[in-house]
Amino acid sequence: MNQATAEKTGTQLRNGVDMMALAGTIEAVRKQPSLGVFRFRASNHWIDGGHNRSTIQGFYGCGAEDSSRTAPFVLDADEPPVLLGADTGANPVEYILHALAACLTTTMAYHAAARGIEIGSIESELEGDLDLRGFLGLSEEVRKGYSAIRVRMQVAAHADPGVLAELACFSPVYDIISRSVPVDLRVERC
Repeated sequence: MNQATAEKTGTQLRNGVDMMALAGTIEAVRKQPSLGVFRFRASNHWIDGGHNRSTIQGFYGCGAEDSSRTAPFVLDADEPPVLLGADTGANPVEYILHALAACLTTTMAYHAAARGIEIGSIESELEGDLDLRGFLGLSEEVRKGYSAIRVRMQVAAHADPGVLAELACFSPVYDIISRSVPVDLRVERC
């Protein structure tokens, strides 16, 4: 909802967030915690080389299967030519940076709205360090994934940067990356 629509309907927006809907969501989950349980899904298929495609559509949340999305989101992944790909999409570790940036931004905007903090803008730069020796199996001493990720956020708001960082740390993706999460990997022949 944009500001003009909000003014016509009498909706109070802060940082683009409908404050009455936010308060209602918080209260509903407080009263019935099971409404806060969500299960998100993605399906993927390999196309060729490093190129593969994920589709994301349905999810479970608020006690029911969601049917609001009429078409799936389609995300192509590949590798740049230097990593033997055709560069038809961002590579998977770049998607991790995108997911982290997007979640930190959304989380900060929502939590700031809940605390009455107006945000004028949020910009971020992310950089991750990855050593191919881990992926290539050349060294057991080197991680296969990122060894470090640096995030620099610039926020236009009348709030202390420490408070804004605290708000961003409610990010689910930040939690997943910084604390890791168990992954149940099963491979079956078809």
